[in-house]
Parts: sequence; structure tokens; C-alpha cells
Amino acid sequence: MSRWLKEPLLHFLLIGVGLFALFYQVTDPQAVADDRIQITEADIDRVIAMFERKWQRPPSPDEVNGLIEARIREEVLYREALAMGLDEDDTVVRRRMAQKMDFLFNDLAEVSEPTEEALQAFYEANPDRFSASGQTSFDHVYLSADQRGGDAKIQARNLLRVLDADPESVDPVMIGDRFVLGYNFDRQSDRQVTNMFGQEFATALATLEPGMWRGPVGSSYELHLVYVRARIRGRLPPLAEVRQAVLREFQAKKRREADQAFYRALRERYTVVVERSEREPERLASTVERK
Repeated sequence: MSRWLKEPLLHFLLIGVGLFALFYQVTDPQAVADDRIQITEADIDRVIAMFERKWQRPPSPDEVNGLIEARIREEVLYREALAMGLDEDDTVVRRRMAQKMDFLFNDLAEVSEPTEEALQAFYEANPDRFSASGQTSFDHVYLSADQRGGDAKIQARNLLRVLDADPESVDPVMIGDRFVLGYNFDRQSDRQVTNMFGQEFATALATLEPGMWRGPVGSSYELHLVYVRARIRGRLPPLAEVRQAVLREFQAKKRREADQAFYRALRERYTVVVERSEREPERLASTVERK
């Protein structure tokens, strides 16, 4: 008998009976009066389209049957959950329903293909979004103020004269201090340079002429003497080269505008009252102090 009581199957059966009993205690019988579930052709097309987007292939007949059965299961559980009132005062459910409204509107607000004139105007108004970044190949000698003391800049200027006298025989590793990121950089974009050395260094680097040592140049590390080997200037390619990128940006902007207009129209249907505590500034200030 004790062995039988330990069987997992019995535990599942008892849990199922308990849930079944709870359901009929809390459920309004009228709430589940509609026991008809209809799966339309549109429903099937939708689940097939979702499958194809995820797996990049059409489903097999068996997979379609599985998708339909999953849709039926979802509808059954959804109705039972509504009948039991599981959607009430549930933050997660509220957020998912709000997200679903967003998704629904995004489907309805599909942006049409713009005219060439509209696309050209958007492209010309946003050149920074579509410009090809410049690239710089350079070497550098690193001088650490921690190791060289307060006269690091004087040492940098003296070393620059040595480099100017014989630029071809310089070994940045031997002549300068150790630098963890290396000493030779090829075809680095402006953003890459900024990420590695900081904005001060990137701005200065853009002004240096190739073929000579210059500096000292400050960075987020300390000081550098820099030799620019080659530079490819950034450029704004013609619209034909970046048309797909411009089209994506244009349509994304139109979707955002449509979304904002849709929300404003919905919000105007409601009277919104926000009750704020007089002690809110004090409470927020104390929260900041604790952090």
C-alpha cells in the first residue's frame, strides 16, 4: 500500500482531481457555455506562416496537424483560464495583452513602398546614417605617465625628434612603454578607434597627415606618438548603393510615426487620472541616497 502511495501517477491524478474540483467551484457555468472551437483557414495559414518564418521552410503534413492541435490546445486552455478568472489582476497577462495590441497594429500599419522622391528626400536629410565610415591604418608609441613621471610630455617631444630623424627604423614596442592593445592597427573605423582610445584620440587622429610621426596625442590611456600609414576618407555613397538600407530606415520611421499616432488616438478616448503622493519627491530622493 505504501509503495502505491508513492507512485507519481497517483500524485498527478490527485492534482488533476483537485484542479477539476477547484474549477467548478470558482467558474461561472455561463462563462464556458460556448464549447465550440472553430479553426479557420486563416488560422491555419497564420500558424503555417509563423512556422515558415521561424524555420525557413514549409511544414510537413504531420507538422501542420501538430500545429493545428497546438492551436486547439491553446484555445482550450485560454478559455478555461478566462472562465476561472486567471486573467484578473495579473501583471504578466496585462503586459502580454498590451503587446498583442502593439503587434496587431503593426500588422495593420504595414508601410507601403515609398515614392523615389520621398526616399531621396529622406536619404538627403539623413546623410550621417548612410555614410561609409572612414578607415585609418596607423602605428603608435605609447608613453605612460605612471612610468615616466611628470615630464612624460617633455620625453614625448624629445622622442618625436628621434622618430622624425629616422622614421623607418622605429620599433614601437622597444622605444615606448608596454601597451596591452598592441602597436599596429590596420583599417580601423572611426568608431573602432573611439572605442579603443577614446574620443580625444580619435578626433586628433583624423587631423594627422599620413607619412610622418606626430604627437603627443592624448587618449584615455595617456600619451601617444602616432604614425598614420594610410587613410580612407568616409564618403556618402549614392542612393543606388544603399537603397535597401535607406528603405528599411524610412519604413521603420513611418511605422514609429504611425504607432505614435495610433496610441494618441486611443489615449484620447480615455480620461486619465494619475494620483501622485505628496511625499513622492521625498521618497525618490531617499531611494537615490540608498543607492
